[in-house]
Amino acid sequence: MLDELAHIGRDPATHGYVRDAWSPADLELREWFGQEAARRGLDLHDDRNGNLWAWWGDPDREPGVVTGSHLDSVRQGGAFDGPLGVVSAFAALDRLRERGFAPARPIGIACFTDEEGARFGVPCMGSRLLTGVLDPDRAIGLRDDAGDTLADVLRRAGRKPSALGRDDETLSRVGVFVELHVEQGRGLVETGAPVGVASAIWPHGRWRFDFHGEANHAGTTRLEDRDDPMLAYARAVLEAREAAGRHGIVATFGKVRVSPNNANAVPGLVSAWLDARGAAEKDVRALVEELSRGQRVSEESWTPVVDFDVPLRDRLAGVVGEEGPAPVLPTGAGHDAGILASAGVAAAMLFVRNPTGVSHSPSEHAEPDDCAKGVEALADALEELAR
Repeated sequence: MLDELAHIGRDPATHGYVRDAWSPADLELREWFGQEAARRGLDLHDDRNGNLWAWWGDPDREPGVVTGSHLDSVRQGGAFDGPLGVVSAFAALDRLRERGFAPARPIGIACFTDEEGARFGVPCMGSRLLTGVLDPDRAIGLRDDAGDTLADVLRRAGRKPSALGRDDETLSRVGVFVELHVEQGRGLVETGAPVGVASAIWPHGRWRFDFHGEANHAGTTRLEDRDDPMLAYARAVLEAREAAGRHGIVATFGKVRVSPNNANAVPGLVSAWLDARGAAEKDVRALVEELSRGQRVSEESWTPVVDFDVPLRDRLAGVVGEEGPAPVLPTGAGHDAGILASAGVAAAMLFVRNPTGVSHSPSEHAEPDDCAKGVEALADALEELAR
């Protein structure tokens, strides 16, 4: 199944993936999901926020055991972040049927919309809207780099922006959620295990910094007469790195927009986006406060710490471990499972070993044998929870 998806949204120059939410590539991936559901005789449901659900059994009779992930990507991302969780969900369901397992509870496969937030700047948009964490009025006004609002994009896709919002009917069908994901780090490499279980997701957020100056001619404006916001931005980049080290967290200015963006002009405005994460919320907040002094800053998203359900976590660790319980480890990466957990859904995560730890890059990788062990682990977890 990963091979079937390999060409969709792939940049031939870099071999990275560009699968923005509601782009042609994303729509093709959504169609693929529907075809895989139909091939297995699953009931397909598209909720009011564009999240896809494929059901084996009737979740209106009893809340089900759900697995899955997302199919969109960061720009120039890898092949595993998101898709591994979706294809492993279908493969795990196939494995259960091969075993002759008859679930006592419905089993669902989910594909969440716009998990990465690459297009509109807010990560996990589909699950945030589903749970009511994100206000739909704010969501429909978000703009992409081309200036199109989410409302514009949805209308072109034949959807109604007014439908967005908390979806209690869909949430009531989810009894427990288990998301499989490629690990975005080297924790499992150090333990020697192919599959691990998440203990928590670090608090994390995104902030937009606007550095204002005066646009002017690059060749005729004396240095002492310049008001160049690029200098303030450069200082902020260095200060973020230094402050992150002091606070024991991570922080990155990963996106920047320069106006008017001419090689022969002093810019008038530099907008830059800071991503900051750490084990303790107070340390992340302290860094942002330090950098914000004297600057125009707006918080675009914030996710508090997520501690996954401990009994569920420990239960799955015992089920999916090869020789004793599987390793349990935290992550600095955000996931839809974290949004659901924060909203009161019993949720857990499985990680598949990443030999290099590289993610959000074309170099992201997982070995086929480890992916196969991930499928077996997920099938074992679903069987344990749906028996």
